Amino acid sequence: QVQLVESGGGLVQAGGSLRLSCAASGRTFSSASMAWFRQPSGKEREFLASISWSGGSTRYADSVKGRFTISRDNARNTWYLQMNSLKPEDTAIYYCGASRLGILVRATTEINYWGQGTQVTVSS
Repeated sequence: QVQLVESGGGLVQAGGSLRLSCAASGRTFSSASMAWFRQPSGKEREFLASISWSGGSTRYADSVKGRFTISRDNARNTWYLQMNSLKPEDTAIYYCGASRLGILVRATTEINYWGQGTQVTVSS
């Protein structure tokens, strides 16, 4: 099994920045693509960004393009989401996910493993 643990969430003022981390342990697998999703209270989980195993390819939701950056460090089995220019509507629980598909995923159904989530709250 693969375990994913997110960290880095918290409370930040609008316009501020946060960097989320997701550390993988256990039976990690090669060729995995990684992704970040979020789930605002009372809403469905939504795609934010995904990255290929090599880190050479990325994909973003329009809502975060230009503000959020996904990256990974395979040597540390960790990937990141740098979030800048945060807005109150970015408030949500943020989840990292890993996929065996080896593609730039964007759907929750393409994720094989999920982290437990970390709360991000942006105050106005």
